[in-house]
Parts: sequence; structure tokens; C-alpha cells
Amino acid sequence: MVRPSQPMMARLRLTTKQVNGGFYKGNRTGSMGYFAKNGSYVIDWKKVRTYAVPENLKDFKLTPFVTKVMAPTKSRYTHDIERNNKTYTVDRAFGGKDFLDIWASDNGEEVLKQEELDQEAATRQTAKSPRK
Repeated sequence: MVRPSQPMMARLRLTTKQVNGGFYKGNRTGSMGYFAKNGSYVIDWKKVRTYAVPENLKDFKLTPFVTKVMAPTKSRYTHDIERNNKTYTVDRAFGGKDFLDIWASDNGEEVLKQEELDQEAATRQTAKSPRK
């Protein structure tokens, strides 16, 4: 087994087990405050990012990537519930049968081939079984 050299091993990971407890790795976002002596985090509002938004958005020439007037997308995975003589359509989870239906529609040749093999096996079973 090939092992990395000693200098390389020092740079592989940076976890809290390898450094002192007061170290925070972060995610390249920069600090937005500091740790106080009692262990709490104090936000420095001078460091907090603020974004300038144009005042007249109705006359703004650039459009957003997502429209503001989009109807909610309906899920294909729903079921109806009847309560108090009213029928409600409720979203349901994506189930195993749904996955198999999608897989069968994408892999039609494989499904047909498997059905043919199943039919052949069934005919062989009936031919082998002794009749009474």
C-alpha cells in the first residue's frame, strides 16, 4: 500500500481533533463577528454583507431568472382524501412503484425481454410438472 509522505499527511484534513478546540474552520465565507471570552459569538454589523437593491424595480430593465407570476407546480404524485364530503388532493411521497414505472418506461426492451424469459420459465415448469 502506498502511503503519503509526512508533509503531505499534515495537509490532508483539518478537523477539530487535529487542532485546538477554539479553532473554527469555516467555509470561505469570511468572519461576520468574533468569539467573546464566554464562548458566545458576537456579530459585528460592520462586517455583515449588505446588498443594494434598485429602488424602482418595476422600471428596471433587467429581469430576474425566476418569474414573479408563476403558478405553483403541481406534483404528479398525489392522492385524493375525502373529509366532510369534500375531496382534497394531497401530495404524496415518491414511492417504489413510481420508480419501477419510470424505470420500465425508460427500459422497455429490457422489460419485454424479462417478460419473455418469465413466460418461457413458466411453460418449462408446466411441461416438467407431472400430471395427476
